[in-house]
Amino acid sequence: MAKDYYGILGVDRNAADDELKKAYRKLARKYHPDVSDEPDAQERLQEINAAFEVLMDPQKRAIVDAGGDPFSRTAGAGSGAPFMGFEDIMDAFFGGSMGGFGRRGPRSRTRPGNDALLRLDLDLEEVAFGTESTLTVDTAIICDSCEGTCTEGDAEPQTCSTCNGSGEVQVVQRTILGQVRTARPCSACSGYGTIITDPCRKCGGEGRVRSRRRITVKVPAGVEDGMRIRLSGEGEVGPGGGPAGDLYVEVHEKPHEVFTREGSDLRCRVRVPMTQAALGTKLNIHTLDDQVEVEVASGTQPGTIKKVRGHGVPRLRGGGTRGDLYVELDVRTPTKIDAEQEELLKKLASLRDEEIKEVKGGSGFFSRMRDAFNGHA
Repeated sequence: MAKDYYGILGVDRNAADDELKKAYRKLARKYHPDVSDEPDAQERLQEINAAFEVLMDPQKRAIVDAGGDPFSRTAGAGSGAPFMGFEDIMDAFFGGSMGGFGRRGPRSRTRPGNDALLRLDLDLEEVAFGTESTLTVDTAIICDSCEGTCTEGDAEPQTCSTCNGSGEVQVVQRTILGQVRTARPCSACSGYGTIITDPCRKCGGEGRVRSRRRITVKVPAGVEDGMRIRLSGEGEVGPGGGPAGDLYVEVHEKPHEVFTREGSDLRCRVRVPMTQAALGTKLNIHTLDDQVEVEVASGTQPGTIKKVRGHGVPRLRGGGTRGDLYVELDVRTPTKIDAEQEELLKKLASLRDEEIKEVKGGSGFFSRMRDAFNGHA
């Protein structure tokens, strides 16, 4: 079943372009996610954008008026059955329509805008616990002088005298099949069917101007490097005051001097003196938001990893749960010792009978071969 695009915008089926634009702007302001508290505001705004795009395009609007849906795979037939007309066949061979059969109609000056992309660099603490950042955005916005009509004051676009408003001109070509009449966009009006004789002086007839503005983006806790946050309707306003695209904010996480991140887990390396590793100790470690105590058992070996539960990064959609913190113990042997320390270490080695006198290598097979060789000699 085809959508009621007129009903979505709340306009009559005979509504003019100015009425469509007025209705669209009113609804777009009402359901913008930054303004509306309704849970389905974003979905409603997408519907409104789609309805405006369809009804501002004469070809798509004609499909709607015929009972079809331009976004349906069977939009060309009012009955809903797929159909390939003679015009479609000629398009496949000659790239245009035959005579006046199934004309495309004039192009719409109002078109949807493009999406925009911004980079946002954040510290580990900011991506871990969420933050609000104010960004400077340089995009096209609707012209406040003509409000997207592209004309100066009360001036109206004039019907093109070359194509009589159809946006197309007929061209006769000689082919192996004989003379073929094709339709091409009118070069005088660029296919719009109208000519703006008095364009808006501020936007030059574009219906939009570039402007620098500041917006606030809310970064949720637990986002990861490279993720994008979508701000609906904050991108580029389209030509002719068309609906704005979306703004995507790509998050980039700055390296941290202590912690490395693996998903929702954190890792760090802590140096432990040899004596403390041998005797055992307790370490106070400052995490991203608090302090934890890690116990180092006596006899701890280099590379030992201690797991501290729940002290990592909050999970993006984890309902308040957090990852873990992994602490790698880097046991360090002293490289410079004085005479007194050397004597103490020698005494310790003697008490523990750790003096190394000889290192024997090789398997028993090679030892027997060596002994046999020496005996033969």
